[in-house]
Amino acid sequence: MLEDRESIGKRIRRARLRLGMTQADLAAVIGRTQGWVSKVEQGRIELDRTGLINQLAAALHCHPNDLMERPYIAGKASENQWQVSAASILRELRRYDLTPVFDGPPRSAAELWRDTERLHRLRDAAANVAIMTALPDMLRESRALAEVSAGREREEAYGVYAVECKFAHTAAHMLGHAELIAMACERASWSARLSGDPVMEAVADWMRVWDMWATADWDDSLALSDKALRAIEEQVRASDPLAVRAWGAIHLRAAVAAARAGRVLEAEDRIRHAKTAADRVDASGAPLFDRHSLTFSSGNVQIHAVSVQLEMGDHGKALVLNERADPTTIAALPGSRRGYHHMDLARAWLWDGKRDKALKELETAEKVAPQLVRNHPIGRATLRKIVYAERSVTREKLRRMSDRFHLDG
Repeated sequence: MLEDRESIGKRIRRARLRLGMTQADLAAVIGRTQGWVSKVEQGRIELDRTGLINQLAAALHCHPNDLMERPYIAGKASENQWQVSAASILRELRRYDLTPVFDGPPRSAAELWRDTERLHRLRDAAANVAIMTALPDMLRESRALAEVSAGREREEAYGVYAVECKFAHTAAHMLGHAELIAMACERASWSARLSGDPVMEAVADWMRVWDMWATADWDDSLALSDKALRAIEEQVRASDPLAVRAWGAIHLRAAVAAARAGRVLEAEDRIRHAKTAADRVDASGAPLFDRHSLTFSSGNVQIHAVSVQLEMGDHGKALVLNERADPTTIAALPGSRRGYHHMDLARAWLWDGKRDKALKELETAEKVAPQLVRNHPIGRATLRKIVYAERSVTREKLRRMSDRFHLDG
């Protein structure tokens, strides 16, 4: 995990030189100093904030994955087999408007919806490779059902297809497949419109908000979030539980975008809107996830509140919010969400100068969601900072001890 200590800096330098930009030029675009850019390129500053990496990628006119070395290539060939599945998924998505090749009659929409519950469990365990493996056949069958059915059954088939695209989109983000990210989002929007489900269309926009972060388009992210919220406003007023859940999830995503844009008050206001929605969801006794594959509860709001403060650089407030949070609601969240949360706490403690606590949180994150954390650029950057800080301290202790022993350098 530590071999690529300076690799992101080298990739930033290579991208900058390709455009003929000076360090001062890049610094001016992102609002930093030339000295800061120089230190990043030399590997003397670790980039452990996704929003900042996205901002650099936008300034360098490349995808963040190009800077973060994603897809991450594992040492074993077996661990890279997900890319074969990704190619099969892309094939299915490209031929979305052609008659699907499917042997025999497809199952009913009700049966296909039940199949997506397995994808929920895999996603919650951050088992993204397993999701990729399952999706090609599932996409083919749901598309085949839409081809041979009519009326509500056909709409339901498109709804299943949209949710399957959403799972492809999430897994592709985690594994770093830019082409699949874009195409899965496009097909989700297309099938959501055919599903007859306005909440599903809002969820598709919620997916697009995530994609806009890659180019640091914070304003567009917020505008699209508000468009999605307006689309389901009537259902929310009518207390449709699916709409209320989507409403809260969209506000959480908007809160992150506002935080990265430096809009402190808006970010915190979005969190308050999400909390109101979560209180309604919790009071209803609804399960943590729904047919749109949205996991939303008070626990989600609490961990996002912490993450938003970190995005705004206030690790002290993030730690205070975590101390005030209800641990039982966070413990009820799926492993993937808790993995993110403990990575956030590791960053917060590291910024607070508490390396032991940071390492403990990172170990917890790895235990909860090993596949996610080991391959996540922020998790890797945080571990590097801990390791090199420890090395620096050890070197200093040895230097002082050598001085006391009157050893020559």
